[in-house]
Amino acid sequence: MNNNYLSKATIRENYEAYSEYFAKILQNILTILQEKISLSAQPTYKWRIKRFESYYKKVLRKEADKITAVNSIICLTDMLGIRLICAFLEDINLAISQIKDIFEIREVEIKGDEKKVSEFGYESIHVLVKIPDECLPEKDERFEKLMPLEGELVCEIQIRTILQDAWAEVEHELIYKTEFSPFDMPLRRKLAAINASLSLADITFQEIRDYQKKLQKEVEERRHSFYSMADNLLDEKPKSAAPETINRVSPFVQGTIDDMLLRAIHAHNEGNLEEAINIYSKILEAVPSSQKSIISVIRKHRGMAYFSMNNFESALEDFDESIENDPKAFRTHYYKGIVLAIQKKYKEAIKCFTTSLEINEFQAHTHFRRALAYYEVNEYENSMNDLDAAIKLGMKQDEYKFLQEKLVKKFGMNM
Repeated sequence: MNNNYLSKATIRENYEAYSEYFAKILQNILTILQEKISLSAQPTYKWRIKRFESYYKKVLRKEADKITAVNSIICLTDMLGIRLICAFLEDINLAISQIKDIFEIREVEIKGDEKKVSEFGYESIHVLVKIPDECLPEKDERFEKLMPLEGELVCEIQIRTILQDAWAEVEHELIYKTEFSPFDMPLRRKLAAINASLSLADITFQEIRDYQKKLQKEVEERRHSFYSMADNLLDEKPKSAAPETINRVSPFVQGTIDDMLLRAIHAHNEGNLEEAINIYSKILEAVPSSQKSIISVIRKHRGMAYFSMNNFESALEDFDESIENDPKAFRTHYYKGIVLAIQKKYKEAIKCFTTSLEINEFQAHTHFRRALAYYEVNEYENSMNDLDAAIKLGMKQDEYKFLQEKLVKKFGMNM
């Protein structure tokens, strides 16, 4: 044995003396990540300092020639690790991009990318970042006697989905913490199948997420069109220009209720109202009467399509059916109130808006619509109270200013 090598006990002592120092660095980096990383869903974090036994084995394997009588800590790239665990595959690239904006990057590595389908391993991203000076603890009396670090100390940020992280934890126990990996082919195939199933599940989750985003975009566009039409029919504000036609083609084929709903809303947004109503009606024919929540949603959408055709009676009929199937559908109560207000049935409209607000009080536009209805029945104090609530909830001035001016005149106040 080369007598110039440090003993394992000495290396352990030197390494473990750094534990508090390393922990403070990780806590500082973690704070930065939690403050600055913004993904589609809130990520979770894990952090760890590499255990000495793992550190020592790797040093012997890769850096044995550096273990000399000179007391120093050999820096490995994975000594300090933070795992960023996100919900969807799309968040991985978003996280990488944001990390690049925050830190100075030393390396980006895709782990598992080199493996064959039949082999174990699940892809994850490892980003090595330079530790910013502000993340380094001050060298007070606790750290003054620490041995110097040999090489650059970096932090490894691993980015994985929830399913990738689950696989990594189990794989670590089954493969890397045992002396032998499974040699039996049936066992190897089972592990490969689990790996493939988790990968497929991640892809499926992302596809569902993409679908939801497309649907939400269509719904928001349809809702905006509904509100614009309501404003014009109420003639409370200057008529806005007709919304631009949106050339979007749904990539989803006919078949499932979700597919049909997306096609219907798309047709609705494009102004193909008869087609939209026809699809909504076909969905209602296919849905069992026991599926009350689905019936409520479809009735609400079809009611909005009827509204866009100025068929207010059919719209109200659908809204009533929607509410009957889901009494807590606060938006449907709101939409029904708008139609009643257009028909100048202000007392009934106020009841609908009130019911909607009893279910969900944090609706600026519902407070505003009720304020308009109260104004029409000469209940100016109630109107002012609702307008104040709408303003507090963030309604824009250009939307409420005309009503505010009317109320000021009624109360004889100055702006």
